Amino acid sequence: MAHTFLMEPGRWTIEGNWLEKDGLPLAIRGATLVRWSHDNWFTMVMKLTFTDSDRPPISFQYKGRLDSGERQYTFVLQHSVLGKVEGEGWVAPDSIIQRYWVLGDKERRSSFETLYRIDYDTYHLSSAVMAGHYLTSAMEARLERQTES
Repeated sequence: MAHTFLMEPGRWTIEGNWLEKDGLPLAIRGATLVRWSHDNWFTMVMKLTFTDSDRPPISFQYKGRLDSGERQYTFVLQHSVLGKVEGEGWVAPDSIIQRYWVLGDKERRSSFETLYRIDYDTYHLSSAVMAGHYLTSAMEARLERQTES
């Protein structure tokens, strides 16, 4: 079974929890839109909203390149909280793994995330943001592909 998230254009919903040190989990919901150009460039736009909270949403705008037949890619990201970010990703048989780091950041913030394929239309996302060697936040969520009706 081939990957559908990121590897194919599509619309995905996200539902899960956001965690921070010494805090209770916060419910999140969101959506992701993935698009591909003919020259192997992808764009991905994601927005997360904190349900039952007055916390502002977080938005992500990715642009990256993955050559046909390759398993590794690079990307840039504009993150509404972290700012300008660069990253890399690997496409493994059952998961997509990404790491990114904030450019020019005195706190040395970075992130690591894994998107594990459950089935053709479902992934489980687990991610964490670190400042130096310490976790500052984590997210666990389920992504489901939206099919056109």
